[in-house]
Amino acid sequence: MFEDILNSIATFPPIWIYASLFFFSYIENIFPPSPSDIVIVVAGTLVSTSVISFIPTLLVTTLGSVMGFMTLFFIGTQVDKKLLEKGRFKFLSTEALQKAEKWFSKYGYWVILANRFLSGTRAVISFFAGLSELNFKKTFLFALTSSTIWNLLIISLGVLFGSNVTLVDQYLKTYSNIVLIITIILIMLLILRYFLQKRRRVKN
Repeated sequence: MFEDILNSIATFPPIWIYASLFFFSYIENIFPPSPSDIVIVVAGTLVSTSVISFIPTLLVTTLGSVMGFMTLFFIGTQVDKKLLEKGRFKFLSTEALQKAEKWFSKYGYWVILANRFLSGTRAVISFFAGLSELNFKKTFLFALTSSTIWNLLIISLGVLFGSNVTLVDQYLKTYSNIVLIITIILIMLLILRYFLQKRRRVKN
């Protein structure tokens, strides 16, 4: 069945395929459930059969990833902190902003560099990077580096595994689940730490 899908896609003009790759790479940052990673792996399979070329595939997917990241970064920069402090944004708090700023001040732009490898948290990182007012040029360069390395990796997986994309998909899902579990545990530990510190302040 998958080979039939690949054969069907192979009949499309390359420009349509590249446009689709750009779209999925871009929208994944705005709408995280988008299956961009597996789509890019499929693109690697198409590269292995010479339907499309490696370099253009890497370029359009990386461009889409970076533009999607910087879109949310820009949105983050436009959020008025005064409105945030007044509680106008129910889903954001002043404490959340302060924690994000401490996070970025502690780990710097390495958080941006790691963002593509932290499945499920990419949109959050880009938004809070903008909200924390990180330098635009540095953020762009680190996001570009992160996207290039990640896309190079998963396109290469598609080329290596050929039509056996389901195996790669299983590995990516396992990887994503592990990252998600670790992220949830870390968040829970941070919340627990916050409440423990708050309780100590009350006692003092």
